[in-house]
Amino acid sequence: MPLATHPSDSPDRVTLSQGWQEHVPVDGTVELPPDRRALDGLGRNHSLRTALADLVDNSIDAEASHVLIRFIRKDGQLRGLYVVDNGKGMTAAGIDVAMTLGGRREYAATDLGSFGVGLKAASFSNAKLITVLSWAAGHAPVGRRLEADPNKRGFHCDVVTEAFAKSELSRRWGIPWSGTGTVVRWDEVFGFPATDDPLRIEEFITRSMTEIISHLGLIMHRIIEKGRIEIFLDVEDVDQDLVGPRSRVDAIDPFGYAKPGKTGYPKDLLSRHENLPVVFKCHIWPPRSRIPEFNLVTGAEKHQGLFFYRRGRLLQAGGSWDGVSVPARERQLARVEVDIDGLPPALVAMNPEKSRVQVGPDFALLAASAAAADGTTFADYLTDAEERFRASRKRRRARKAMIPPGKGFAPQLKGAIRDEIPMQDHQVPITMRWTRFDRAHRDDFFRVDRADRVLWLNERFRPLAKSGRRGSNDAALLKSLLYLLMEQAFTGEYLGVRDRDNIELWQEILSMAAKVDEGE
Repeated sequence: MPLATHPSDSPDRVTLSQGWQEHVPVDGTVELPPDRRALDGLGRNHSLRTALADLVDNSIDAEASHVLIRFIRKDGQLRGLYVVDNGKGMTAAGIDVAMTLGGRREYAATDLGSFGVGLKAASFSNAKLITVLSWAAGHAPVGRRLEADPNKRGFHCDVVTEAFAKSELSRRWGIPWSGTGTVVRWDEVFGFPATDDPLRIEEFITRSMTEIISHLGLIMHRIIEKGRIEIFLDVEDVDQDLVGPRSRVDAIDPFGYAKPGKTGYPKDLLSRHENLPVVFKCHIWPPRSRIPEFNLVTGAEKHQGLFFYRRGRLLQAGGSWDGVSVPARERQLARVEVDIDGLPPALVAMNPEKSRVQVGPDFALLAASAAAADGTTFADYLTDAEERFRASRKRRRARKAMIPPGKGFAPQLKGAIRDEIPMQDHQVPITMRWTRFDRAHRDDFFRVDRADRVLWLNERFRPLAKSGRRGSNDAALLKSLLYLLMEQAFTGEYLGVRDRDNIELWQEILSMAAKVDEGE
């Protein structure tokens, strides 16, 4: 509304030409469909693993017991990807809602879906063409296809023929099938390598499957542990009509320690927001743990903080204290579970990709006021976690520094050694290598080369890995024991009488033990 002024008015006097009206009059309606380019912005915050997690959410909501993620390889290249489930499927009306941008179905209290864009956002974040095929009990198979084409006008969806929908749904998927289920197919996937180089393709598949398995195992760990879903991954080579070995997603519980790092934990710290209970379940991990549940994807220090869950599904795997505290090395043993079910979005809300949460301004104050039954506050909890971490570091610093391990040690083994023992990093590392000993030393187990700081190991006694393959970093258990036993043989200017006697003793015993294992 424009403002009216009059010459006679003083500069600071302004009057409105018309008073404020409470109701806005309207004169009919006009339909304004979204521009097709709206698809371009869908799923921009998705990665391959978070997009697939969104599709698995839909399968769980469809009451599927099994989900298969399959990469398609043809002419040496990766050409497509499928997500297949044995859920209850969709009718023609249901699949139209699913393919509608912002299409909102009725969500049950336990459903993981929420925004009505998950299928489209997840798919168009990774592929140009998405096809959805579904078979519901008592209905014919149905299919729909959408293309992310900026040159198209309007939101037209292709109707897939019933025959093709039936043939795709009836393929050999290798999961329990009772006649209902859904197939999501991606074609022209953006992130696939544009090469038929088998080494690069295999490297991409291995890395991608590892990331997907780790991500799904973590965010779905509660659901998997309850037996609600089983998830598998494989690769189909179309040219050879073969499906490769199948990998299973196992639960990775970020709170799956055998014994807590401090007596009395975990503790439930309770607070209230508008008469709604908010529980902060505070954990302290045992220090220096090497299991995947502690280190997760990027290391324990980067996964400290708050773990938010919604309906059993993990939304945020730590990485932030969301205003409650700040990340610090000393707090890497501290992880807090928070279930947001029933809490208002103004307090805490998830993003559309279900990979993060946004907390409101009252959240940090709420955590600060939370307390356990024994009076423990959030500040007390953080102090306990920090003190436990520092105590574990003191014991480590009290140990004698050793020459670091070098080539021949697996990276995980070197990391574990460095976590437990102070290193003399100015020293040349100890290398362990396998070689064939000459006839005169055929029965020796090892040979010490102090000049080059190499411990040579007799190839004759080399253990065979479970995989049947041998590599330079193999036999981690044997090498770790030899390192702890013989590191001192590489220190000092020369070997003393006692050191030489010990080496002869170890040589005799280890050689005899190896012969016994050989059956001699």
